Amino acid sequence: MRRLFFTLCLVFSFALPAGMQSATTLQPVLMHPAVSDYAQITTSETPPTEAQCNSVGRRCFTPQAIQAAYNVGPLHDSGINGAGVTIAIVDSYGSDTIAHDLHVFDQAFGLQSMCGEEGVTCAAGMPTFSQLHLQGSPATKAPPPTSNGTKQEDKSHWALEVSLDVEMAHAMAPMANILLVTTPTAETLGVQGFPDMMNAEQYVVDHHLAQVISQSFASAEDAFGSAQSLQNLRHAFISAAQNGVTVLGSSGDSGTANTAKQPVGQGGSVIPFPTVEWPASDPLVTGIGGTYLCTDTSNTTTRVVDSVSPPVGCQSHPGQAEVGWIAGGGGFSDVFSKPSYQDTLPAGSTPIGDTRGVPDVSLQASATTGALVYLTLPPDGDSGLICPDGNPCSTGWYDIGGTSLSCPQWAGLVALADQVNGGGLGLINPGLYKIGADATRYASDFFDVTTGNNGLDAPEVPGYPATTGWDPVTGLGTPNAANLVPDLVAAVNGN
Repeated sequence: MRRLFFTLCLVFSFALPAGMQSATTLQPVLMHPAVSDYAQITTSETPPTEAQCNSVGRRCFTPQAIQAAYNVGPLHDSGINGAGVTIAIVDSYGSDTIAHDLHVFDQAFGLQSMCGEEGVTCAAGMPTFSQLHLQGSPATKAPPPTSNGTKQEDKSHWALEVSLDVEMAHAMAPMANILLVTTPTAETLGVQGFPDMMNAEQYVVDHHLAQVISQSFASAEDAFGSAQSLQNLRHAFISAAQNGVTVLGSSGDSGTANTAKQPVGQGGSVIPFPTVEWPASDPLVTGIGGTYLCTDTSNTTTRVVDSVSPPVGCQSHPGQAEVGWIAGGGGFSDVFSKPSYQDTLPAGSTPIGDTRGVPDVSLQASATTGALVYLTLPPDGDSGLICPDGNPCSTGWYDIGGTSLSCPQWAGLVALADQVNGGGLGLINPGLYKIGADATRYASDFFDVTTGNNGLDAPEVPGYPATTGWDPVTGLGTPNAANLVPDLVAAVNGN
């Protein structure tokens, strides 16, 4: 499995809140979008067939197949579709072509059009797609092929993330508004991008621009200069919780490990070390883990286990609809104490000691059972995105995995719950664990994933097994949406 990491350093013009450190006093941090693997399937605007996906060892899920797997259809059929709710998606750079890509995606799968996508005439009641560029909007192109630079400004890498985030959130909540919030970068080593992104989220919260914030990026907790430097970045999450905004974060695509360079005198090689990733590890964030989704994509009306030709990641777990993903980020925080909402877990859960357990919930993330996403690459951007076969990628349909896939889909589900609630739910974690503590509600609202292991770097860094109840691979499990969404609203409101 190919893992893809990007080091990004961003410069932001907002003044920091009183009492915060200047961004330049923090230590360099490795930040990456949580896209672990992708494969280009076709160069056509017509989505690939399942046979085309199978030819490269993948099972590609359409929006309709995903909705069936997680029982979303009954909600949409009853008018619970995200109407009146705004999802803010935070990414570096943005994408020059996202309005076009979203239109191709919607047309291909017969999804609701959005005011703001290319070629669409806006009408009353239509959901809106808009973009907020807080410090300019650099073109999404790569440096020229002759460049000897660090490749850290290959903006077409993040364009893939943008298409994934926007298209997946829209597929889950087709009537929700989507606000793409971007921050630019001028790579200067030693200045990292988290202060920029957190200030951007603070702006969204302060100006009441969204009820849900989706973060498909992460960095190891131990990569920050100190626990205090990480604490200094939490201001947006604190404000979000106080203002009824739900914040979600990908748990990462490195299993139980991340990488760190040895000191120069020790050879400078890259070694794995056990850790969890932030922001997903923050107690004010809902951490989203990942699974292999082993259901039959030909059935778009119900959750049917694929027993005929299961994807490779599912073959060792016959009869299982979902399996814990080997690369799904999870474990226990080195920074945050266990929040009170994790004091009570479902029966049979992996115990949580004194520190925060990650993730809280999960959803499909393995690219071998991934989702179809459409992406346009400008001609001078092709060299910035290299496909797993070693050749430059191009415009077309991609099968994509990573907890970048699970996070925006969960953001869409929260938007459905916000619609039911009549407003933002804020921090949903207490409600999730309240449901988990009730055996009847838990069995009704969640698909408990009990097989798999996230030991991607084992035996150097052992993984955790998925277990009954909560575990450090899949959290409480994946959503049975038609039951969970209304019950989550009730639980967050104390019922």
